[in-house]
Amino acid sequence: MTKQRLEGKVAIVTGGASGIGAESVRLFSENGAFIVVADVQDELGHHLVASIGSDKVSYRHCDVRDEKQVEETVSFALEKYGRLDIMFSNAGIGGSFSGILDLDLNGFDNTMAVNVRGVAATIKHAARAMVANKIRGSIICTASVAGLLAGSGPHGYTVSKHAIIGLVRTACSELGAYGIRVNCLSPYAVATPLTCTALNVEADVIEATGHDLTNLKGITLKASHIAEAALFLASDDSAYISGHNLVVDGGFNASKSCFPSDALIK
Repeated sequence: MTKQRLEGKVAIVTGGASGIGAESVRLFSENGAFIVVADVQDELGHHLVASIGSDKVSYRHCDVRDEKQVEETVSFALEKYGRLDIMFSNAGIGGSFSGILDLDLNGFDNTMAVNVRGVAATIKHAARAMVANKIRGSIICTASVAGLLAGSGPHGYTVSKHAIIGLVRTACSELGAYGIRVNCLSPYAVATPLTCTALNVEADVIEATGHDLTNLKGITLKASHIAEAALFLASDDSAYISGHNLVVDGGFNASKSCFPSDALIK
């Protein structure tokens, strides 16, 4: 039997009730981790826990815009499982596709509150728990190819994902002294519920368009591929990797300059 890659470790996955988060929760659990699913989608979260088993996974309502809720979620994990080894800060929103001339600054602020402030809060409180308990942990954040080039997402989303990459690097520079690794993932277009809702299209349309535009043929990007990358960064397989942005885009960023969102928006 192959050794489980996260055996005995404890993880929190924000935005864990659906999409990339839910796939990561399942995969982390299969690899021996105990997990707290943190999300605002309570019904989906409880359903996910029931499908895996409450002996391995717990659900906690957590709006990452509220630092107190983030702190309480970390405390919940410590009280229930006794430690925290992994924080997968995955919660995020897409925001609107309005142009810069008509930019809704209230919507922009909300995107930044979830995607940047929320990530900063999860890094802060996960790191505090790891430092206090002398855990050489792994913190992983979900960025995007939109954090590497313009034209692949809305303005607020693009700015927020650029910020996450910077936040990961600056957190890495401080937390390395405690043996804590901080990395991020930058997925290409994944047909998650978030993406489908933001673009108002079905999953097969996003997958087909993404497949046509990337240069890696013969495979369609799924949330499970991003979960596999998260598992790598969470596990000891990446023991000496920190401050890294793991791009999972089939070569899109290396060979393309823009994802034409107007081709998808109805």
